[in-house]
Parts: sequence; structure tokens; C-alpha cells
Amino acid sequence: MGMAMSRSLRLLIVLSFNLALIGALVVVGISAHSIGVLAEGVDYLADAAAIGVALVALWLSQRPGSSARPEGYPNATSIAALINGGWLSVLSIAVVTSSAYRLLTGTPRVLGLPMLIVSAVAAVTMLIGAIILRLDGDDGDDDGADLAMRAVLLDTAADAATAAGVAVSGAVILATHGHYWLDPAVALVVASIVGYRASALVRQSYSMLSKPVSSSPGA
Repeated sequence: MGMAMSRSLRLLIVLSFNLALIGALVVVGISAHSIGVLAEGVDYLADAAAIGVALVALWLSQRPGSSARPEGYPNATSIAALINGGWLSVLSIAVVTSSAYRLLTGTPRVLGLPMLIVSAVAAVTMLIGAIILRLDGDDGDDDGADLAMRAVLLDTAADAATAAGVAVSGAVILATHGHYWLDPAVALVVASIVGYRASALVRQSYSMLSKPVSSSPGA
């Protein structure tokens, strides 16, 4: 139970990071005409929902068995990881589509300075969040719980990488007063990478769900 509380606390900290950044990213994304920054905001909103699912799944996985469910909820965290991967996949497709449209039809003027500032702050914040999650070094015997934590860690690391990429493109746009195409180009590359890793997460969580349920759920 102590390990579960520790994981829950880590998830709550990262959830607070996501919620604190969503508003700022959406406002700056709209005002700066940056699809990259808007993608960050939508990404963090999806991650916040996925972290909420993971928290519920961790709670369910620790509940003792009952007469109706003698083995408890051994698949709860694997289902959370599957939902998490699905969120990332849908988000990646949306960002790829929007970025490709801007690249093909022309990118409007993008404000580099607000992109640089808010994305740099977001990158540092999410890097701290990933470090906090990575501190949970006890692998334990609960494969499902480990998978759920790895899913959130993947999201958080992807958030940091996305924000760093957008910050760099914002710095170039600010320095050159042009190259606005960098905004959708960076969003396209990052979304493609995240989408690839999300598909791997979906396959892994599906594989976990396909395993036969163990007769001894806890350890």
C-alpha cells in the first residue's frame, strides 16, 4: 500500500503540473497563432485525463478481492495504459493533420517570443515531472501498475520534448522574424514520434491484457 500511495502522490504532482500549464498554453497558442503551442495545451489536457484514469486504476488494483471479484482488479492499470496510449494516438493524428494543412496552404505569422517563453517553462516543468516519476525505482511484482507508471512517464517525457522543440522553433522565428513554417514542421515531427511510441504502448498494454489472470493478485 505504501508503494501505491507513493505512486499516487507522484501522479498527483505531475497532474498539477499539467493543469497549471494548460491555460497558459492555450492562451499563448491562440494569441501567438502557434499550432505547436496549442498542441502542447491539448496534449497536456489529454495527459491530465489519462493521469486521472491511471490514479483510479491504481486505486482499483489495490482493492482486495470480493465474492463477486475474488481476484480484485488485476487488469485495471493495463486498461489505464491502453486508454493513455489511445489518447496519444488520437492527439498525434490531429496534430499531424493540422500541421500538414498549414504546411500545404501556408503558415500565418507566428509570434516567436511568447512561443519561446511559455514552451521553455513547460519543457522545464515537464522535465521535472519526468524526474519525479522516474524516482519510483521499485519495480515490485505488479506488472500492471508498472505499465501504468511507464505510460504516464512516456507522456511526461514526450511533453518535455514537445515543449523543447516548440521553444527552439520560437527562438528561430524570433531571431529571424520569419521561418513561420517551423512551427507546424516541428509540431508534425514531434507528433509523428509520439504517435509511433503511443502505438507501441497500445500494443504492450494489449499484450498485458491478453495474459491469463494470476491466481495471486498481490505481492
